[in-house]
Amino acid sequence: MTHPVHGRIDGPIVMIGFGSIGRGTLPLIERHFAFDKSRMAIIDPSDADRDLAERHGVRFIHQAVTRDNYKHLLGPLLTAGPGQGFCVNLSVDTSSLDIMEYCREIGALYIDTVAEPWAGFYFDKSKGPEARSNYALREAVLEARRRKPGGVTAVSCCGANPGMVSWFVKQALLNLKADLGVAGDEPTSRAGWAALAQALGVKGIHVAERDTQRARKPKPRGVFVNTWSVEGFVSEGLQPAELGWGTHEKWMPENGRTHASGCQSAIYLMQPGADTRVRSWTPTGKAQFGFLVTHNESISIADYLTVRDAAGKAVYRPTCHYAYHPADDAVLSLHEMFGQAGVRQPEIHILDENEIVDGIDELGVLLYGHAKNAYWYGSQLSVEEARMLAPYQNATGLQVSSAVLAGMVWALENPNEGIVEADDVDFRRCLDVQRPYLGPVVGVYTDWTPLTDRPGFFPEDIDETDPWQFRNVLVR
Repeated sequence: MTHPVHGRIDGPIVMIGFGSIGRGTLPLIERHFAFDKSRMAIIDPSDADRDLAERHGVRFIHQAVTRDNYKHLLGPLLTAGPGQGFCVNLSVDTSSLDIMEYCREIGALYIDTVAEPWAGFYFDKSKGPEARSNYALREAVLEARRRKPGGVTAVSCCGANPGMVSWFVKQALLNLKADLGVAGDEPTSRAGWAALAQALGVKGIHVAERDTQRARKPKPRGVFVNTWSVEGFVSEGLQPAELGWGTHEKWMPENGRTHASGCQSAIYLMQPGADTRVRSWTPTGKAQFGFLVTHNESISIADYLTVRDAAGKAVYRPTCHYAYHPADDAVLSLHEMFGQAGVRQPEIHILDENEIVDGIDELGVLLYGHAKNAYWYGSQLSVEEARMLAPYQNATGLQVSSAVLAGMVWALENPNEGIVEADDVDFRRCLDVQRPYLGPVVGVYTDWTPLTDRPGFFPEDIDETDPWQFRNVLVR
C-alpha cells in the first residue's frame, strides 16, 4: 500500500510524549513526510517504549519536560542544523502555552492536542474551579495570540476532539445547508460560518461520541482502564463541567457560573465533568447518557459561531458541549474512582489494539434544533479497520493521531499564520489528509430529542415547549 508524502520537514522534529497517541503518530509521520530521521527525537519521562522508538531508528530521550528545563532541553534539539524545526507536543503535565511561545521565539513550528498546563495544575486545591477551567487555559492562549499576532504557526488543540470535530462541524453545516435548500455561497470567514449556523437555525452542537471497543479480559478492580490516555481523561474529568452557552437557553443550573472576563462564550458547573451526565444520541448507540467532560472545542466552536451586533452583544450562539460515552471499562473505572472520593486507582492501563475484541469509536457532531431536528456527522472507525490502516492503534487513537498528522500538514503548508485553533484552519485540506484513517464517515438525521422516551414515572423539571433546552439535556 502506498501513502502520499504531503511535504518535507527540513529541520529537526521533536516529539514530546510517547504514550498511546505518540506511538500511533510516529508511523504516520514516517509515512507522510520526507525528513531526516537522524534529526528526530522523542522525549518522555517513561522509557517503557524506548525499544519501539529505537526500532524505528529514532533517538529516545528519557527525561521529563518541566517548567525549569524546557528551554534548555528543547532549544538545542529544535535549532540543531539547517531548516525549520517542528515540535509535536503529545504529552501531559507540560505547559502547551509556554512551549508554544518558546517554539515561536526560536522559529519552530508547533502543534498540540490540548491546552495542557504544567504538572499539578488540575489538582491544585488553592485554585478555584474557574481558574482550573479549560476556558481559563484557552483564554491564556488567545491572549498570547493578541499579544504577538502572526509569526510562526502554532496549532493549538488539534487532535480528534478538540480538532477534527471542528472540521466536522463545518462539513455538517454545508450538508445541512444543501439539504435545507438554503441559498448562498460557502462561507470564507469566521463571520460567514457563524451567519450560516444562525440562518440554518442550529441551536446547539453535541460532540457526541460512543466508544464500544471491548476488551478480551474484564477490568480488574483497582485499575483504571481506558482506550486512550488515563492521565488525560482523569485530569479533564475532574475539571469543572464546561459548555459553550447558547443564546437560546432560558434556564441555567443553580450551580452554573459565568466568567468574569474573556470571550464569554461558555459557562461552567460547580461539579466535575466526568460526574455530570447529559442526554445525547449517536447512530449506533442511539439515545444514550454521556459525560459532560470539559473540552476546548466546547468553548472554541461556540465562540467561533457567535454572531454579535454592532455593540458587540451576542445575538446568536449555539450551545456546544461534549457528550461522551467512553468504553465500558472506562465507565466502570470512573464509577470506581468517584466512589473512592475521586482518587484515581493505583494502576492504569490503556487497551492496545491486540487486547480489544471488537467495537468502534463513533465520534461526530450532533447539530440540533434546526428544521430537520438533528443531524449527526462523523467517523465510525472500528478497531478491526484501525489495525489494518496503521500500527500501534486502536480506533480511538487513530482518530487522534490522524488529526495530528492533518494539522502538521496544514502547518507545514502555512508556516506563518501565528497561533491558530482547529476552527481557523482549512477544514477541507485537513479532512482530505485525515479521511483515509477515519473508516466510514457518515451523516445521519434523527427525530430523537432529549424529551424522547423519558421513563415518565416521576415528575420532572423540564421545558416541553423547546426540546433542545439544556434544561432537558442535563441529567439531574
